[in-house]
Order: sequence, then structure tokens, then C-alpha cells
Amino acid sequence: MVGLGTLINAACVLLGGAMGFLFGRALKERYQDIMVKACGLSTIFIGASGAFQHMLLVTPEGIETTGSMLLVITLCLGGLLGEILDIEGRIEQFGEWLKVKSRSERDPRFIEGFTSASFTICIGAMAIIGPMNDAIDHDYSLLITKGILDAIVVMALTSSLGKGAIFSVIPLVLWQGAMTLLARLLMPVMTESALACLSLVGNVLIFCVGINLLFGKKVKVANYLPALVLSVLWAVFAA
Repeated sequence: MVGLGTLINAACVLLGGAMGFLFGRALKERYQDIMVKACGLSTIFIGASGAFQHMLLVTPEGIETTGSMLLVITLCLGGLLGEILDIEGRIEQFGEWLKVKSRSERDPRFIEGFTSASFTICIGAMAIIGPMNDAIDHDYSLLITKGILDAIVVMALTSSLGKGAIFSVIPLVLWQGAMTLLARLLMPVMTESALACLSLVGNVLIFCVGINLLFGKKVKVANYLPALVLSVLWAVFAA
């Protein structure tokens, strides 16, 4: 069944969110604050390690760096485009709508939980390659692995930021569902080089999610999402 992997991934997110919600209700506010900072620190190092994996090259002469120009150009142009389109504002409006529909008006961190969890589980190569493998090869093993990781992330974010994180399952299903439907069209474009560029930029954005969790909102992560598309185009035209 095409799309089964995404459904399993979504079920893992819901399970992790439910566990986090039950656990978080038992935590006092100061414990929740500790959890938020722990999530922020973890996300920062996850993003940094993923980015350095593609930026640092070990050669006989020592350690060299690569991808700096890719980051500067894609993030600058992508951020400018995202700011013009006001992607962050539109996502927050959707979050506000979800907040009302879920009767969570009294939850001050609903949108923060929704956006932080959404970016963390939707940005990255696994969210593209997993659905494509599912659609073309009927292999959803990568999405099962991703689902387990996402469950842990959403459980932690839900326990610290509230049930808004659980609603990250909506953009997850929409995004990975679109990747499944477009798999055959995108497969020729998603070369090893394109995936490396996408992963580099994506991990930098995950790093920024961690910054926001740890220090408050400092970066409009959503406005940099066009940089992901530009990173793939960079790989296509640079080849």
C-alpha cells in the first residue's frame, strides 16, 4: 500500500505526543522549563552534527570545509523570499486556527510547540527519501525508523511545550504525502549531491529551531524554508 510508511510515521508521532502530553501534565512549570531547555540543547547539537557531517572533510592534509557558499547564498536568497511571502506569519495563522479549533486558547505555548515540532520532524532528507522509497520501491523501512525518532522528539516537545506539538502530525502527513505522490517526478532530481545539499541546509534550520527553544524566538525559521528548494537547485545546476 503506497503511503503506508507515512501513516506509520504519523501514528508514531501521535503515540509520542500522547505519551508526552500525559507526562507533561504531571510536571510543574519549573520542570517543564528544564525540559524545554533540554530539547533546545538536543536540537542544537542534532542540527550542528548533521550540518558538520556535510561541511567537514577529512583529507590527508587535514580537515577542510565545504558548502559555505551554498549556505550563504541559499539562506540569504531563501530568507529574503520567505520574508516577502511571510511564510512564518502564515504558519502562525494556521497555528492560531488550530489553537481555536482544538479549544486551546489558554495554552500560551501552543503555537511554539506546533511550529517547533513541525520543523524538526518535517525538515530533512529522511522526510523526502522515505516517502519516495515508499512510493517507488514499496519500502517504508526508512519511515519506520524516522517514525521512532519523531515519536521521541514529539514526546519531549509535547511534555515541555504542550499539545500544540502533537498537531505537527498535520504538516507531516501533508508534506510526506506530497512527496509520495510526486516521487516519480522528483526521483531524477534528488541525486546524492542534491540530498547532501538539502541535508546541510535542513540541519542548519534544525539548529535554528534549537536556538529558538533555548533562547526564545530569535530566528524566523519558516521564512528560510525556500532555502531548501534553492539547495536542491544549487546541486542540479552545479553538477
